[in-house]
Amino acid sequence: MEETSRLTIEDFENATSNAALLEIIKQKNIDIEKVKKRLFYNEELRKLQIELVKLQQWISKNKKRVAIIFEGRDAAGKGGNIRRFAEHLNPRSMRLVALDKPTEVERGQWYFRRYIQKLPNPGEIVFFDRSWYNRAVVEPVMGFCTESQYQKFMVQVPEFEHMLYEDGVTIIKFWFSISKDEQLARFESRLKTPLKRWKFSPVDQKGQELWDEYTYFKEQMFSKTHTSYSPWITVKANDKKTARLECIRYVLSQFEYDGKDEALTTLFPDPNIITRYFRSSKQID
Repeated sequence: MEETSRLTIEDFENATSNAALLEIIKQKNIDIEKVKKRLFYNEELRKLQIELVKLQQWISKNKKRVAIIFEGRDAAGKGGNIRRFAEHLNPRSMRLVALDKPTEVERGQWYFRRYIQKLPNPGEIVFFDRSWYNRAVVEPVMGFCTESQYQKFMVQVPEFEHMLYEDGVTIIKFWFSISKDEQLARFESRLKTPLKRWKFSPVDQKGQELWDEYTYFKEQMFSKTHTSYSPWITVKANDKKTARLECIRYVLSQFEYDGKDEALTTLFPDPNIITRYFRSSKQID
């Protein structure tokens, strides 16, 4: 590639706006579709994060309790989504819950107990990077629970969530759906990137090998735990950036917070990306 077809540090320093940068790119005859997409993503994310700040203030003011659950296969983009949600929120009324494997004492307790302790307090948003639904998919696939424990959980979880619903807790359950090829590509990227290598675990290694087993238990989970008061929201997540924007839109669309009508972008999620769970013979994961 010729030097004239590359962007330099000087180009970025000289560009005082996105429009100026686009003009430089045009002059250098560089394919700008990817650049346009990135600029659109950055601008939309900024606008949506402004709305998240307004939503958090409304939740805090009105003492609402909101739990947002991020589930999906390994490398589906759960952590990246949470980071964009939380980036500009007030940490005093927001928490991230990402529990390690249970201790010996916790294994002897009622399964839901350690999650109950992490539920949102009045005026608080809690993001669950995986949740009690570990027992619905990961644990049975990996042999981390018994058949009896699994069956008991599947019976109890709708009742557990109904009690939370009746007590005023808002639960939003996301399932991030990616294809097998995309998961493999993300695993390989993690292994090649020193700052991401920590994300790759022995459980991840089994993700491709046990793909069909994950699919079976995922479908069982949807069938038995998708309810009118606590529905599953599926996210087509092969495109990470699009999934992030549409997830934020979905959350914002669920609340009538102060200043919502002044939003600078649409708060309606793309129905091609965000859908309530429904049975389909064709799915990407």
